[in-house]
Amino acid sequence: MKPDLQLQRDVAEELRWDPSINEKEIAIAVKDGVVTLRGTVRSYTDKFAAELAAERVNGVRAVAEELTVQLPGEHVRDDTDIAHAVVNALNWDVQVPKNAVTATVEKGLVTLRGDVDWQYQKEAASAAVRHLVGVKGVSNFIRLAPVLSTFDVKTKIESALKRSAEVEADRITVETADGKVTLKGSVRSSSERRDAERAAWQAPGVREVDDRLVITA
Repeated sequence: MKPDLQLQRDVAEELRWDPSINEKEIAIAVKDGVVTLRGTVRSYTDKFAAELAAERVNGVRAVAEELTVQLPGEHVRDDTDIAHAVVNALNWDVQVPKNAVTATVEKGLVTLRGDVDWQYQKEAASAAVRHLVGVKGVSNFIRLAPVLSTFDVKTKIESALKRSAEVEADRITVETADGKVTLKGSVRSSSERRDAERAAWQAPGVREVDDRLVITA
């Protein structure tokens, strides 16, 4: 494993490399491979981007994101305006099933609920509202409906892992039961771990992913 000081430097460099992030407002702490981000950002988009940037760094085992969204004056909107914008964004996104998702807004925090068939539809709902002006956070409680047998789910996930250029499939085992997928084994980085999770979620019928993957050097 990389020393914590080296990880801190690498994460700082990755944040500087991303032009969408104002890294000067973000403090980075690292302990035993766990990165903690603190400070203020100007939008939920910046907050999301900072977390993804830290996860991309090789050797990062986990990211604790404690960033606060402090909107500039011209971006502050009341909840009613945000709610109308959220409804329009969901209706205009072709990947979000029509009338399948509902939203509530409180103090700029958006909560999504509903039922869809695929994980990509759930992720699309979050993506549709994440960049709206005035949004400070998104909580996604959308549920997935099971549609395939346990064997079919397991087979599809294993095939997806083998096709991925970023994941060493031989180091990962897949267990499935009643729509729940458990991933076991080891990966080389948080980014590879996220790719393995994404492959699991892309199988139809998956309602939960229990990620027990361990990051090794």
